[in-house]
Amino acid sequence: MRRPVAVRVVGPVQWIFIPAAITLAVTLVLATPISLFGLHLPEPVIPMVLAFAWAMIRPSIVAPVMLLLIGLLLDGFWGNPLGLWPLALLAIYGVVLFSRSFLVGQETAVLFFTYAACCLMAYGLCWLIMTLITGTLPSLFAVAGSLIPTLLLFPFANTMIERFEDGDVRFR
Repeated sequence: MRRPVAVRVVGPVQWIFIPAAITLAVTLVLATPISLFGLHLPEPVIPMVLAFAWAMIRPSIVAPVMLLLIGLLLDGFWGNPLGLWPLALLAIYGVVLFSRSFLVGQETAVLFFTYAACCLMAYGLCWLIMTLITGTLPSLFAVAGSLIPTLLLFPFANTMIERFEDGDVRFR
C-alpha cells in the first residue's frame, strides 16, 4: 500500500507577488529623505535580488512580467528614462535563466560571484545607456554608492533560493 506523500505546493503568490510587494515597500522606505550625521539611507536596486532568485527558483512567465512592471515603477519613481531598469532586470533574469542548469546546486560562493557579476553587468548597462542618452559620464561614485548596498543584499536572494527551490516537488 502506498503512503500519501505530502506535497507542499508553492504558488506564484508566495514566491513572486509577496516578495515583489515587499521589495517595492522597502524601496519606498529607503527613498525617504532622512539624513543621520550627514549620511543618507542607501538606495540599492532591490529588485535585482528578485531577478536573480526568480530565475534560479523556477522558470515562469509571470516573473519576467513582474520584473518589467517593477522596473517601470522604478523608472517612474526615480525619474529615469522609461525602460532603463526593466532592461537591466530582464538582462539579469535572462543571464541567470540561461546559466541555470550550471548554477543549480552550486555552493553559495559561486552564487554570490554570479550575483555580483550580474549586478555589475546591469549597472554597467545602465551606466552605458545613461552615458549615451545624456552625453556625459555619470558619476562612478554614485554608481558604487548604489552597487555596494545592492551586492550586500545577496543573503536575501540566497534565502529565497533555498526556501523556494524545492517548494513544489512536482517540478523535480
